[in-house]
Amino acid sequence: MTKGAVIIPAAGSGSRMKLNYPKQYHEIAGAPILIHTLRAFISHPLIDIIALVVPEDHLQETTKLLLQYQLDQENITLVTGGRRRQDSVFNGLKSLPKECSIVLVHDGVRPVVSQELISDCYHAAEEHGSAIAAIPVTDTLKKSDSSMQVEITVNREKLWQAQTPQAARHDLLLEAYEKNGYADVTDESSLLEKAGIPVQLVMGSEANIKITRQEDLILAATLMSRNEPSSHTFEASMRIGHGFDAHKFAEQRKLVLGGVEIPHTHGLAGHSDADVLTHALCDAILGALGAGDIGKHFPDSSDKFKDIYSIKLLEDVIKQATVQGMTLGNADITVICQKPRLAPHLEKMRETIAKACKAVPDNINIKATTTEKMGYTGREEGISCHAVVLLVKE
Repeated sequence: MTKGAVIIPAAGSGSRMKLNYPKQYHEIAGAPILIHTLRAFISHPLIDIIALVVPEDHLQETTKLLLQYQLDQENITLVTGGRRRQDSVFNGLKSLPKECSIVLVHDGVRPVVSQELISDCYHAAEEHGSAIAAIPVTDTLKKSDSSMQVEITVNREKLWQAQTPQAARHDLLLEAYEKNGYADVTDESSLLEKAGIPVQLVMGSEANIKITRQEDLILAATLMSRNEPSSHTFEASMRIGHGFDAHKFAEQRKLVLGGVEIPHTHGLAGHSDADVLTHALCDAILGALGAGDIGKHFPDSSDKFKDIYSIKLLEDVIKQATVQGMTLGNADITVICQKPRLAPHLEKMRETIAKACKAVPDNINIKATTTEKMGYTGREEGISCHAVVLLVKE
C-alpha cells in the first residue's frame, strides 16, 4: 500500500524572534509550537510517516518532547537539519521509504494549519503532480529604489502569497532536487518550477500563519483559543456525535460488520470493505469532534482505501480523538438488517470494536433489529446502521 508522508523542516535558529533558543521550541497555548504542528499531521488519516528535521544539538530535547506530549514516535523519524532550508528538506526526503506516494512539506512554525488544507494539498498533488497552499495578495504592493523611495506600484492581479503545505509526488520532488538542489531557493515550489514541473495553486488560509516575529505568537495563541479546527483544543469535557450509513447488497462480496466476517449469500457494495457498522461509528466520532464525515477523511476516489479493512479507518479516527484529548466514553450502535441473523455475532463485533476504540467492551453496545420487512432493508436490498457516541476529555 502506498503511503503519504510529510517533511517538517524545523532546523532554523529563528533569529528574528530574538529568543535565546530556536522559536519552534517556544511554548504557546500549553505546548511548544513544534508540538502543535506535529499534532495536525499525526491526527491526519492521509499521513502515515513524518520526517521531522531539527537542529543537531536539539535531537535529544526533541525526543524528550515527543515522549512528554505522548506523540507516536513509531511514525516519526528525527532527521538532522542542513545549512539551508532546502538542505534540511532534502535530508528529510532521503529518509522516506520508496513506497511514499505523496510528500508534503510544512513549516514547523505554522501550527494553525487545518486538517482540510492538508487534505486539499494532498489531493491536489495526487491529481496534478504538485501543489502549493497560497492566498491571493490583497494589499497594494510597492517596489522601492535603493534610497527607499517608491519606484513603482506593482500590479497585484494574479499574485499569490505562498504558504505551506507544499505537496508533490515523491518521484517529482526527487527529480526537482536532482536537477536544481544546488540552487538557492526559498521553497519546494521554486525547485519544482525550475525543473519545469507545473505547480497547482490551492486556496490557503489567513489563519495559517508562519510564526516569525514576537507579535505572531499573540496571533497564533488567539487563533488557537478560538477553537479553530486545527487548534486541537476542546473546551467541552463531553461531546456527543451521531453517525448513519447504509450500503446495498452485492454479489461476490464478503459481508463484514463490526470488523467481523458474517456468513451470507451477499456482501455489501462499497469502495472499502463496506462495513456499514464501522462506518456509522466513524461518522459518529468524527461528528463529536466536529471533523466532518468519513468521506472527507477517507475518500472513495483514493486507491489507498480500496477494499481496506474498515477497522483500520476506525483506529485512525480514534487516533484523531486521542490527539485532541478525547476518549470514547461509550457507543450505542443499532444495525438494521432483515437478513442474515446477527445475534450470534454481536459479542465478537463488540470485542473487535472495543479493541479498535481502546475501550472496554462494556462501554460498547451493539444491537440488531429488522423493519418487519418494510423499506429497503426489509426487502433485503441492503443494511443500514445508526451509531451514537459520547466522547469525554481525558
